[in-house]
Amino acid sequence: MWKNYIETISKDYHFKAPATNAQITLIKQQLNVELPCKLLELFNETNGIFDKYDCPLIWSTEQIVEDNLFYRNFEEYKDCYMPFDHLLFFSDAGNGDLFGFSILNGSIQKDDIFVWNHEDDSRSWIASSLDAFIKGWITGEISV
Repeated sequence: MWKNYIETISKDYHFKAPATNAQITLIKQQLNVELPCKLLELFNETNGIFDKYDCPLIWSTEQIVEDNLFYRNFEEYKDCYMPFDHLLFFSDAGNGDLFGFSILNGSIQKDDIFVWNHEDDSRSWIASSLDAFIKGWITGEISV
């Protein structure tokens, strides 16, 4: 489903082997959150989506764990940014801004996608779903 959807928008992306159950479980264990259904479906098809330069449109499960833990635990950020525990980042804009789902009461309850602006620490709604985010980012309808 996801590979076909993305290929209808652009042929400039490639895919990896599906994420393993262990890789998906590691996200839950390390970040204390269940993946939203659409992101879980995507990882069951491919462990990330990458452009021709191997830059990720959607991060791999490993990068999700690594980057989310970094932002949540980096001591210097605690003095200048609001906490990151209420966001699950899964992509970046390439300029320091990050895209993610909001976490409310320990779970992702809505499909909405938000962007975190690294310059002013704002967190703004950017898309109604993962599909809308992917299409909008690839086509340029969404920008930061």
